[in-house]
Amino acid sequence: MPTYTLTVNGRQAAVMADPSTPLLWVLRDDLKMTGTKYGCGIAACGACTVLVGGVASRSCVLPISLLGERPVVTIEAMATDPVGRRVQDAWVSTDVVQCGYCQSGQIMTAVALLRAVPKPTDAQIEQSMGGNICRCGTYVRIRQAIRNAAQFG
Repeated sequence: MPTYTLTVNGRQAAVMADPSTPLLWVLRDDLKMTGTKYGCGIAACGACTVLVGGVASRSCVLPISLLGERPVVTIEAMATDPVGRRVQDAWVSTDVVQCGYCQSGQIMTAVALLRAVPKPTDAQIEQSMGGNICRCGTYVRIRQAIRNAAQFG
C-alpha cells in the first residue's frame, strides 16, 4: 500500500492507504478525526463535507490518490478559524442544531461560501447550501445563521 502525506488542519500526516480509499475514511479511521460524518457515501447529502484546497468537497467520494498537494480543513479546525468561529457562534446563537448529524458538513459548506462571498445574497446562500441535507429540516435556521455570520464579517 502506498503512503500519502496529507496536510490536515495545518499539520502533516502520513497514512498508508489503498489509492481508492475515500478521504472520509482516512480522516475518520486513520487520523481519528471523527467530526466529519458519513451520511450517504454517494456525495448526495453533504454530511462529509470538508474543505480541500479551500473548496467545499464531499470526502466520501474523493479517493485519497486524487488529493494531491491540496490541504484539507475539517470541522475540528473551525474553532480557531476566524470565519469558522463566526459561523459556529452564529449556529449557536440561532439555535440551529437539532440532532446535529449534518451540522459539520453544513458548517464547512457555509464557511466555504463566506470565504468566497463575505456578504452572500439569499440566492447565493440557497445555491451554495442546496446540496446539504438536514434530516431535521432546520433549513430556515441554517440560512439565518449564515446571514448572521455574514453580518459580523
